[in-house]
Amino acid sequence: MRIIRSEKELQRFLEKLRKRAEGVSPETVSTVAEILKKVRERGDRAVREYTERFDRLRSSSLRLRRSTIKRYTRQCHEELKRAIELAAQRIREFHSHQLELSWKYRKDGITLGQVVSPLERVGVYVPGGKASYPSTVLMNVIPAQVAGVREIVLCVPTPGGEINPAVMAAIDYLNVEEVYTIGGAQAVAALAYGTESIRGVDKIVGPGNIYVAIAKKMVFGAVDIDMVAGPSEILIITDRKTDPELIAADMLSQAEHDELASSIAITTSESHASSIADSLQAMLKRLSRAEIARRSLRNYGAIIIAKSLKQASAIANTIAPEHLEIMTGEPERLLPLIKNAGAIFLGPWTPEPLGDYVAGPNHTLPTGGTARFFSPLGVYDFMKRTSLIRSSKTALRRLSSAVITLAEAEGLEAHANTIKVRLEKAWIKKKGS
Repeated sequence: MRIIRSEKELQRFLEKLRKRAEGVSPETVSTVAEILKKVRERGDRAVREYTERFDRLRSSSLRLRRSTIKRYTRQCHEELKRAIELAAQRIREFHSHQLELSWKYRKDGITLGQVVSPLERVGVYVPGGKASYPSTVLMNVIPAQVAGVREIVLCVPTPGGEINPAVMAAIDYLNVEEVYTIGGAQAVAALAYGTESIRGVDKIVGPGNIYVAIAKKMVFGAVDIDMVAGPSEILIITDRKTDPELIAADMLSQAEHDELASSIAITTSESHASSIADSLQAMLKRLSRAEIARRSLRNYGAIIIAKSLKQASAIANTIAPEHLEIMTGEPERLLPLIKNAGAIFLGPWTPEPLGDYVAGPNHTLPTGGTARFFSPLGVYDFMKRTSLIRSSKTALRRLSSAVITLAEAEGLEAHANTIKVRLEKAWIKKKGS
């Protein structure tokens, strides 16, 4: 396990992290562009051809029947159903606090305000097959429902006809009616541009493989997207008061995702760093996904020795991790120092998977340092804001000079003329009365 002790080593490691998600081949980009083009030109026919080619699935209908959703829901065991329902209730309660209201005020004869309204139609991409997650359904659909989105469309690929009962149980519990068994870039294209059987949406959210991520990036502008998600990340700030086994366990919770995942611990103690490294090696021997986790730790994992918790916080802000755990004696004391993180977990009894499933906040978080400017997925992502202005004749007259001056300074004669025409009409009416 890499232990970083010097500034030079740290800078080399940070540069490696920055380059982590840059390895997208031109061939992959070209493939995605071709898929988007074909679906836009040929609609359902292209979607079916790509679905047959990539997912080994031929079907006369792209839409999943409600009866099929119910049938697979019955195959989901009751304990898992109860866990899904508990998670859904907690996620809904948390996100209900994010609702925004329209507002307005009056100043100098002008009514000003903002109308807040939900998007009309949203598409949610849910990875399908054996490696699929009911939590993805909950975290992406519930905020849209809380926002008041009328139409929510799911794309859940079923490679080889493989349908996950837990995903169906989550869909059934949330009463999502419109579900399509398509995936990949072709699903993103269908949602963005529409086909004969799938109406286009206003926004696409949800995780996917590299083809899905690139496709979402390419259709941005035709529709909105949530974010371009990268590999998973965890950074843990810790001190000698925390059991090293807890640190190791939490690092491995992300390292097991894939070889590009990044798991980092920052401590102020050399001996604590060694203990964490020993705990990692011991736990890896018992992990079913040990080889994936081992490669992740070798490539993008590190234990960094900082001079102080203040420096540890500064390093964390530079990395801007998806998940930040603060496992120190008094974790709240570091909060004012933290500026960049997708989600913050305080104390030894708040492991990252608690947030993944049932705590309540969304687990769709910014990655790759984008927590510097992106926020977690929330109700606000499914709402739009429209400015509202209503002026009286008196107020327009009072502000007219400034508008005309600015318009003429920018060389926009017709802009200025809209004010002049109204002033003339108002003056004539006043003179004749």
